Amino acid sequence: MKIWLLDTGPLVAYLDARDSAHVKAADGLSAFAGSLVTTSAVITEAMYFVSSISGGPGALAEFAHATHLLVYDCAQPSQLKEAARLMSKYADTPMDFADATLVQLADRLGSYEIATLDRRGFSAYRTPRAKTFRLVLDE
Repeated sequence: MKIWLLDTGPLVAYLDARDSAHVKAADGLSAFAGSLVTTSAVITEAMYFVSSISGGPGALAEFAHATHLLVYDCAQPSQLKEAARLMSKYADTPMDFADATLVQLADRLGSYEIATLDRRGFSAYRTPRAKTFRLVLDE
């Protein structure tokens, strides 16, 4: 089964019709028939951004339920240490915590296809195993 990692940007854009990337995110995510996976850090960040949208938090919860979104924990001490290392390595890009957790998850799952709007970051980032990402919404 095909797996896409899901970043915050497309998730928020999908839920917010006012977002300039809404159509791109909606078209890409709606057409995808595989499994969407993300991290708890991405969910936390997305929930913050959709909290200002009427019904946003409920819509995010419904999206997660309807798509059978797989959400991985990312706050174990060893994961935090690796996230901090990655954030330091890519400080000039910059890399936030949610991005760092997705980079780690990619190696964990062996999946490097990502739904993101962060072209600059995910074009530059390499996983701990030196793998690159395929930005699926750009295709």
